[in-house]
Amino acid sequence: MHIEGWNVGETVLVVDDEERIRSSLKGILSDEGFRVLDTGRAKAVMDIVARERPRLVLLDVWMPDIDGIELLRRIKETAPQTEVIMISGHGNINSAVTATKLGAVDFIEKPFSVDGLLGSIGRALLPDTAGTHPDHGGVKVGAEPQIGGSAVCKTVAQRTIKKSVVIGGQGLHTGLKTGVILQPAKPGSGISFTPLSGDVAVPARVENVTDTGYNTTLANGAYMVRTVEHLMSALHGLGITNLLVKTQGEVPALDGSALEFCRALTDAGVQQQAARIQPLRVTRPIVVGKERDGAEYIRAEPADRLVVDYTLIYPPPIGVQRVHFELHKPEDYVAEIAPARTFGFLKEMRKLSEMGLANGGRLDNVILVDDEKVVNTRLRFADEFARHKILDLLGDLYLTGRPVIGHIIASKTGHSDNLALVRRLLQAV
Repeated sequence: MHIEGWNVGETVLVVDDEERIRSSLKGILSDEGFRVLDTGRAKAVMDIVARERPRLVLLDVWMPDIDGIELLRRIKETAPQTEVIMISGHGNINSAVTATKLGAVDFIEKPFSVDGLLGSIGRALLPDTAGTHPDHGGVKVGAEPQIGGSAVCKTVAQRTIKKSVVIGGQGLHTGLKTGVILQPAKPGSGISFTPLSGDVAVPARVENVTDTGYNTTLANGAYMVRTVEHLMSALHGLGITNLLVKTQGEVPALDGSALEFCRALTDAGVQQQAARIQPLRVTRPIVVGKERDGAEYIRAEPADRLVVDYTLIYPPPIGVQRVHFELHKPEDYVAEIAPARTFGFLKEMRKLSEMGLANGGRLDNVILVDDEKVVNTRLRFADEFARHKILDLLGDLYLTGRPVIGHIIASKTGHSDNLALVRRLLQAV
């Protein structure tokens, strides 16, 4: 993989205590036209940075004498214009989150592929590869009212984020500390998930779904990422079409909704790109299940924007809830759908625990219900349960790989029904 565009002769500093690693990286980067300096001594790094002013530093996390994270802090304080990519042979998502918060442009895990390394360098040195529109710059969320398109708008602008953002938390099902690093992506990239090594990617497409039991799971070979639906829902609601998501194992549950994802993405800045994308438009009615009162079914029919009518039917204390939602602009999603949290029943949580699931379910990230009432929180909406079902539905619909325009009518459905509809929609086009 050779990425055109960077200036021949730009200086890269490789900092690693293993001579073999330094030699290998020096050879790869020299072949790419860089001027490469290297050192295995942490105490020499700041002098080299001050004297040589490298454009990029490849910095090992585990350095003798001075910790790599501390070196990162010093580099960004004294030479903020120098980009830093952290490298680790014992990395985890928590150290990656810490490094990114301190200003690292990326974090890659050994052993990494040449393609993964050069891809990371390309994103660091060529921010324009994100494909931002030269005439628009950063646009506020909702600057285009018809985020889902309209009858007269056949395509919509592609979007990414202006800068990387990190979000840490706990996995709902694994119970492990986890996090995501969200990075800008060039036009046409779509949404992809990758581990810290960057040596494999899983496009967020329905063909990569491997499980829909209690969450939506994507996989490519041995790499698997669980509970993607809340993040995917936020991306659908905000109209973000291109994004690279680095994570290990499971996307964090946060407060059980998509609201914190929306806040992080808008804080990073939603960036309009020059390219456009053709939404998936429903052109004829499609039904999954038997469409009758009280039955489990989902139906799609033509409309000029994304509209959802959802009916939730549970025994008391939840009962019957009906919600009508129209996606005119991202603010509609942020106000009406994103805050709705996932929910579960106490008796069901015990069953999930026996199955090894919901180990991260806490009093602050799941609405818990017993036979009589909600037991751990105050509802954000009277019909919050049905709104969360719409949240999940929007996330699953985005596994078509593009925004969806149509009227979705659903009753008593879950992830498997949503994805059955996604497959039927893709077959129809």
